[in-house]
Amino acid sequence: MSTTNSDRFALPLLQAGQAQKELTHNEALALVDMLLHAQVESMAVATPPGGAVVGQCWVVATSGTGAWAGQDGKLACLTTGGWRFVAPRKGLQVLNAADGNSYVHDGAAWQMGAVRTNGVYFSGNRIITTRQGAITDPTGGSVTDTQARTAIASILTALRNHGLIA
Repeated sequence: MSTTNSDRFALPLLQAGQAQKELTHNEALALVDMLLHAQVESMAVATPPGGAVVGQCWVVATSGTGAWAGQDGKLACLTTGGWRFVAPRKGLQVLNAADGNSYVHDGAAWQMGAVRTNGVYFSGNRIITTRQGAITDPTGGSVTDTQARTAIASILTALRNHGLIA
């Protein structure tokens, strides 16, 4: 009997008249479990960790070894049936527990997501960073022009620090 798989992530599909359908169904559920709200322990490990716990996942680093040999860049998850691997597709997103950042696969490689622990990025440029201090309001009176210039300079500095302007 030929095996057919889903188009996107090659999940095993049930066949008409197939014996032991639960095996195929359970395999598909294990793979779906890896992909839904995916979190990985690290993206910098190339060898299966000795203390891995069932349910933990990693993105296999370059030059994978042991059970991870030939699986570079794939999502690797330890299940009760052993290691399972899923090749990422463009748009697959994972949360990396090691650094707290999300990563998105661009179809060729994993890239850090736009929202990171140290700010928000657009085209590789940080446009929002940590909150800056308050800007003093002008208080009026005879020094209004000087205070307004100081406030405007503070606004420009804050915008530059946030990366919103050059």
